[in-house]
Amino acid sequence: MTSISLFIPVQPPRSTDWQPIWRELSGERLRNTVYGIPQPAFDLPIRTRKALGITIHSLMDPEAVERVLLSNKANYLRPRLAQRLLSSLVGNGLLSAEGDDWRTQRRIVAPTFAPGAVAGMAQTMTQCAVDNIARWPAGPAQIDMAEEATHTTMAIIANSLFAGDSRLTNPQASDYISQLLVVAGQARLMAVLGLQDWDPSPGMRRARRARNWLRQTLTEMVRDRGPDGGGDDFFGGMIRSLGEHFPPEQAITLAVDNAITFYLAGHETTANALAWSIYCLAAQPGLQEEARAEAIAAKSYPASERIDHLELLKQIFEETMRLYPPAPRFAREALAPDELAGRPIAKGELVAIWPWVIHRHRALWNDPDHFDHTRFAPENRAKLHRFQYIPFGGGPRVCVGARFATMEALLILAQWLCERRFTLPQGFVPDPVGSVTLRPRGGMPLMTEPV
Repeated sequence: MTSISLFIPVQPPRSTDWQPIWRELSGERLRNTVYGIPQPAFDLPIRTRKALGITIHSLMDPEAVERVLLSNKANYLRPRLAQRLLSSLVGNGLLSAEGDDWRTQRRIVAPTFAPGAVAGMAQTMTQCAVDNIARWPAGPAQIDMAEEATHTTMAIIANSLFAGDSRLTNPQASDYISQLLVVAGQARLMAVLGLQDWDPSPGMRRARRARNWLRQTLTEMVRDRGPDGGGDDFFGGMIRSLGEHFPPEQAITLAVDNAITFYLAGHETTANALAWSIYCLAAQPGLQEEARAEAIAAKSYPASERIDHLELLKQIFEETMRLYPPAPRFAREALAPDELAGRPIAKGELVAIWPWVIHRHRALWNDPDHFDHTRFAPENRAKLHRFQYIPFGGGPRVCVGARFATMEALLILAQWLCERRFTLPQGFVPDPVGSVTLRPRGGMPLMTEPV
């Protein structure tokens, strides 16, 4: 018997009505995409506005989202502006590629994230969580769980996909990732004008330094491996496969691009989801105790089978991602005229898809701002529209690592719960900040004590 909470997790303030779009190019709206979203957005299926001569349709209707991401997907590609900005930061890897390049790269990496392959990484995931917990103070202490989540997921990515290369687990690497992601999610005017490499702002200068460090480091790793990949891990297999499909120098560049993509996306989104999940559990002591009992019971199973015995924790994790989706927004550009939610869409117009809004939409969810993990009990989850809940995107471009991320998060959460009890510090309220991902500004400092 699980408890139903009346807990309302924190969210940024909403504006009472739509604001001029120029406000999104400065101030807190530039720094935080989920700040000041107007109340009417959580009731409407679609909203159309113009910005700098570009028509933008904000889409909140699951049927229309399904059309964009699946049934008419060929008509909607990543916007040229987003493509330009992403490619300047992470190159032409799986995250930013389109067309045949994307299909080829997706085929190359997909076997790594097949069910059997992911299950084979479970013990590594668990061991990384155990090793990280061993660094914590033995007694009661305040610990930044966002930082601990990052340390653990970085170690998992390095050990699971990159053979434990120490160049990917030092603090400098984590700082550079943060700098890249902050800028990548901001609609800066210089980026709109295609001049991001000339942007003199401190944020863009830091992002360029981060990009250069990552590219240099990962290029060294690719060249150290050589054309045969130097091993049977994900990185080695990717290098070999790219070498079979592309000319040598292009293969090296794409190997670096994809290494950046999987290194960034592979730990950042999961680390944030973990931080928000443990916050939601810390705020609900009764639910935390139920999840702890389940996690302790599941330890009797091998790591590869453990998540099959973490049904409550899985529901809690999914409800957390509903309230705090790893990617709060993404966009597509129409290649030809279409119609979405009864609205005509012209060629070249943008469609903005907001998981943050869809997941809290008043027409789609009962009491959408309340935490209720039973929404994802099997009998209730089956009633949801498949594009009503899209923490990993949807359609052919759904996150290839979704299964990996889910197993990783559940195993880490279970290990945390087996070892520690978590509570909110007096007066602490986390601050969600949206860019490419959704982070807690300033971290997630929680009080912890041994179980």
